[in-house]
Amino acid sequence: MSILQKVLDFETTRLGVIMSPKPGEPHEAWGVLNPGGVRAADGTMHLFPRLIAEGNYSRIGHARVHFDGETPIGVERLGIALEPHESYEVSAGGGGVEDPRVVYVPRLKRYVMTYTAFVPYEPRVALAISEDLVTWQRLGVLRYEINSDEGDLNKCGNKDAAFFPDVIFDPEGVPSFGILHRPTTRLHFRRHHDGLTLMTPPSGNENNENIWISYIALDAAIADMANLTSVRRHERVMAPMHSWETKKVGTGAPPVRHQLGWILPYHAVSTADGHPRYSMGIAILDIDRPSHVSYRTPSPVLEPQADFERNGLVSDVVFPSAADLRTDGSLDVYYGAADHVIAVARVALPSRLPTKGSQ
Repeated sequence: MSILQKVLDFETTRLGVIMSPKPGEPHEAWGVLNPGGVRAADGTMHLFPRLIAEGNYSRIGHARVHFDGETPIGVERLGIALEPHESYEVSAGGGGVEDPRVVYVPRLKRYVMTYTAFVPYEPRVALAISEDLVTWQRLGVLRYEINSDEGDLNKCGNKDAAFFPDVIFDPEGVPSFGILHRPTTRLHFRRHHDGLTLMTPPSGNENNENIWISYIALDAAIADMANLTSVRRHERVMAPMHSWETKKVGTGAPPVRHQLGWILPYHAVSTADGHPRYSMGIAILDIDRPSHVSYRTPSPVLEPQADFERNGLVSDVVFPSAADLRTDGSLDVYYGAADHVIAVARVALPSRLPTKGSQ
């Protein structure tokens, strides 16, 4: 173990790499990274890593975490959870299923996976649900209610989505499920049988990417889980603020319910010297109205400093995508390092909301 740094009350310790590409395994030729993660009904910790094959073709795998006492030390591979085969996941030009996040939603009695369905050059957020973490039912890509004030989110790329495990309230006070996501500012093209459609940023002119939240009415989701892909009443949650966030901020692990609020490990990107650098921060969102940020760390709690974070398929990347709240009150964050391996860091959470930081 190595103590990284103390950012106010969020002391972070690297626990090390727990999953690396398996030699000779073609599905993992380019790397294993950015896993979704959740506890199963029997208490075991399961990961859903992105597996990159030759040519940047991604699948979503399934693995069980091994522990030495309270410390995660490795994984047992259990197979493939999602193989790209839907038209929004793969085309003649390539594609893949990428960067999953997984939560258990008690009101639905289901695990919910959000993932990026990538058909060149068109990233979109898609959902799948499961009762047992083995068999997954695809629900399709998100469909966004059109908001005249913010433009049409259906017309831009989108990535880094995470589902809230409990009920929250939308801007109108309606009990809802929530989903965080990151509309992209890059220009993408959507292919149709009669040509191409240009996909633009949400309002047409954003330069930096923000974290947004959208909502699904609880009653509609309970009546028919297919409605989980119909999202509405979109709000911006966080925009880049600090020097280590100059390019974009995006959802990391799914939000974790805590006495302080929703604990959200997130990633931020800066571009010093023209090279992207991915770091991790912690935000605390209001428990009932998580579009309101109660606190965010003014500096990274984890940044690429270890060799395995600085050297890989993409250098200088710390990309959180799963979190596990421990019995001692600390938070284990599983993250992709340098787009090549999966590592874990343990964050000590404070007992009260910090008084210094950003809001």
